[in-house]
Amino acid sequence: MPDVISASAFGPFADLLSSIIESIIEVVLSTKNVFIEKKSFAELSAYLNRIVPLLKEFNRKNITDSKSWENVLEILNRQIVDARQLISDCSKKNKVYLLMSCRSIAKRIENITREISRALTCIPLASLDVSSGIKEEIVQLIDSMRTAEFRAAIAEEEILEKIESGIQQRNVDRSYANNLLVLIAEAVGVSTESSALRREFEEFKSEIDNARLRKDQAEALQMDQIIALLERADAATSRQEKEKKYFTKRKSLGSQPLEPLLSFYCPITRDVMTDPVETPSGHTFERSAIEKWLAEGNLCPMTSTPLNNTMLRPNKTLRQSIEEWKDRNTMITIASMKLKLSSTGEEEVLNCLEQLRDLCEQREIHREWVIMEDYIPILIKLLGSKSRDIRNLVLEVLCVLAKDGDDAKERIAEVDKSLESIVHSLGRRIGERKSSVALLLELSNCKSVQESIGKVQGCILLLVTMSTCDDNKAAKDARDILENISFSDDNVILMAKANYFKYLLQRLSSGCSDVKLRMAKTLGEMELTDHNKSCLFEEGVLHSLLSLLSHGEIEVKQASVKALLNLSSLPKNGQEMIRQGVMRPLLDTLYRHSSSQSLRELVAATITSLAFSSANSETQQSILQAFYAMCKSPFAASVKAKLAQSSAVQVLVQFCEHGNSDVRSDAVKLFCCLIENADEAVIQEHVEQRFIETLLKIIKTSQDEEEIASAMGIISNLPKSPQLSEWLFAAEGLPIIFSFLPDIKHKNPCKLQLVENAAGALCHFTLSINQQTQKIAGIVPNLVRLLDVGTSLTKERAAISLAQLSENSQTLSRPIPKRRGLWCFSAAQVELCPVHRGICTLETSFCLIEAGAVGPLVRVLADPDPGACEASLDALLTLIRDEKLQNGAKVLAEENAIPSMIKLLDSPSPRLQQKVLNSLERIFRLLEYKQKYGSSAQMPLVDLTQRGSSNIKSLAAKVLAQLNVLHDQSSYF
Repeated sequence: MPDVISASAFGPFADLLSSIIESIIEVVLSTKNVFIEKKSFAELSAYLNRIVPLLKEFNRKNITDSKSWENVLEILNRQIVDARQLISDCSKKNKVYLLMSCRSIAKRIENITREISRALTCIPLASLDVSSGIKEEIVQLIDSMRTAEFRAAIAEEEILEKIESGIQQRNVDRSYANNLLVLIAEAVGVSTESSALRREFEEFKSEIDNARLRKDQAEALQMDQIIALLERADAATSRQEKEKKYFTKRKSLGSQPLEPLLSFYCPITRDVMTDPVETPSGHTFERSAIEKWLAEGNLCPMTSTPLNNTMLRPNKTLRQSIEEWKDRNTMITIASMKLKLSSTGEEEVLNCLEQLRDLCEQREIHREWVIMEDYIPILIKLLGSKSRDIRNLVLEVLCVLAKDGDDAKERIAEVDKSLESIVHSLGRRIGERKSSVALLLELSNCKSVQESIGKVQGCILLLVTMSTCDDNKAAKDARDILENISFSDDNVILMAKANYFKYLLQRLSSGCSDVKLRMAKTLGEMELTDHNKSCLFEEGVLHSLLSLLSHGEIEVKQASVKALLNLSSLPKNGQEMIRQGVMRPLLDTLYRHSSSQSLRELVAATITSLAFSSANSETQQSILQAFYAMCKSPFAASVKAKLAQSSAVQVLVQFCEHGNSDVRSDAVKLFCCLIENADEAVIQEHVEQRFIETLLKIIKTSQDEEEIASAMGIISNLPKSPQLSEWLFAAEGLPIIFSFLPDIKHKNPCKLQLVENAAGALCHFTLSINQQTQKIAGIVPNLVRLLDVGTSLTKERAAISLAQLSENSQTLSRPIPKRRGLWCFSAAQVELCPVHRGICTLETSFCLIEAGAVGPLVRVLADPDPGACEASLDALLTLIRDEKLQNGAKVLAEENAIPSMIKLLDSPSPRLQQKVLNSLERIFRLLEYKQKYGSSAQMPLVDLTQRGSSNIKSLAAKVLAQLNVLHDQSSYF
């Protein structure tokens, strides 16, 4: 990079080449920010990366201006500008628009690549004093770039093909557009949530408006066709917009259907064609009819000339005209049928309903027109008809409409007394009952309708009755509805009254595997009252669920365990489960199914629930030990997370005061494992002053070293707060914790862990400076000592405490007292702190310099552990905050801290890199340190601009700009 940026000794030509090299590097870096065609841009970036060192080598030669080099630079400059503009477009423009343009984008990348290869061919290699290796590399590069082909990604091509097919086939189905929009969203990394899709689609349409402003009519026309297709999607257009568009079109058609034109009829079938094809002589036939005619060995029916299938061509214009004629007539027909449904004649109503059902079954767009014509209230009213045939047909039509989507389901449910009318049909003859339950099943698949179904008087009782009927399809539909609506407390209560639980238990015991699975899922997901949970146990549910634990399928086991978890939340049930031996199969399942994380988590949560229900110490201890063992196992993370989410924290706090020392010890050890994953709010809710006193008592009196280390670990990981610090001070916790630091050189792993945890616990005392300052001051030398002799974690925690103390040093540093009287008789001049410019002492201001901590902290920066490095850096950075920058930077430079900080730019920790970048940006504001350390920082900074995250890249580029390596207008920013 210095070769590129530094002023060249060879004049304007070298300066221009240096500028082009810098531009190429910027293009390479910015290719990582594109939304589309990432693979193609990566390939272009790889070619450019190969060019950079070659151009650098040429720039070192004393090249005089020549026509050849002018061509090289002119082409390179033009193509880099084009590449930069393309990358900018692909990083900023609407993602859907970019996806639609992916083929042209790939073509532009290909053209840029080939033009750059042409520039390389203009380099006068024969006259250059460069190695044969470089010349060979140039030749290979030219050949690769000249023949490079770029294509849109496979997923993008598939989407474009679906769009083209939809446009050609005039596919107006909403489901097709919905699926297409989801595919597009997934391809470009946009949320599939409706509002996000709508917003992205609106931005896409704005891009098309911009194309029109650019007078790119060909592109605008192509995009208009895409918009027309995607506008069919639910997320793309609101209900009101669709209705407005529909009624505008329908009103323009008149009120009478049109007869088909003669050209619409097939000469062979004499019927209106659906797939017209044209012969070379210009005659048109229905495809299936003419193909059959020719297969029978006949000549052309119109010209009597030889003809075969390969000579037939689709007549798209005629097909489009026929489709438009059909749509027009169907739209008029649907609009005019409403009056017939109000007729008093049963036969006329039946004929109308049959026609309406057939139209709805034919095409999705017909269903949409029926809904927009507001047929639903009319159909609901007809459910009150005395004619069974009319009611059956109405239920069938409504069921077809309900399959159209949630909007249709909600419209049906919104009609006054609609659900009551549908449920009323459940109590009628079997044919009507089947139609009614099929419709209710469709409606129950919509979450906003589920609860309303259960509230209809008598509905659940009728469904429970129907779930045991002889008709398998109707019975299954009824069961599925009950499962769909079982998420409401009110519905569950009604289901209990209807003896649904008794039915569930019967099915659990005697049904096939699929039935058992479904019943277990229902028990696991239902919101049960305590009374219902108790009733289920009295009915013998435990035996049925335990039998499923021996089932071979993971899904069945999960459903069974989830049901047990749901039922075990009632303490009486939990105790009965333990009494009947549920723990053994649960533990067996936990250990034997290590491959299923979701099953392990469910079993862990169930065992936790049972542990808290038990009053038996041996049972409690065995459960606690089992969990502790699991928290040390390969799948510890998932177990810890699940336990931390449950009520484990609350009960473990109680178990830490257990009268049985073994149970208490196991609880303390388990709590120590969990606290790192627990929610701070949950911890603060259940940890009080008494618990702190309990932990300190355990540390003082326990004979179990592991229990002591775990109790100290709990204190170390408790959320930091002034209140907790006060509780620890009040309980005389400081001398208790401090007493364990002398064990720092011990080889025993348990004692080393105890020292680590003690160092962490001390962070609570250094959190804020208060009236306990004199007591805190005594621990500072020991904290400094830990920086040199402790483990990485001990060093990290000691550095955290020192950083917390140093934060207040500026305000605690005493100002210099003014001299009074004759200066020659006044006290000697007091030495000032080089950073805080006041009087600092270890006891009063906790100054890092007075404590001799700066050097040890700098040494920790070389620790291989990123956590220790970061904590040490945080402590050192307190010396250059705010107005202390000049003084603090001098101290850091004297202790050789700045080179150590620069080395941390290679750290694998992005957070540590970011802190170093922010600190260097401040330090390099001072010219002295910018000149002294800037050159050594350049290469690590350049490396970060290529491999770091977007935020890291920007920060690194900002520091490079400070060092005059990049200009302020660079695309890095």
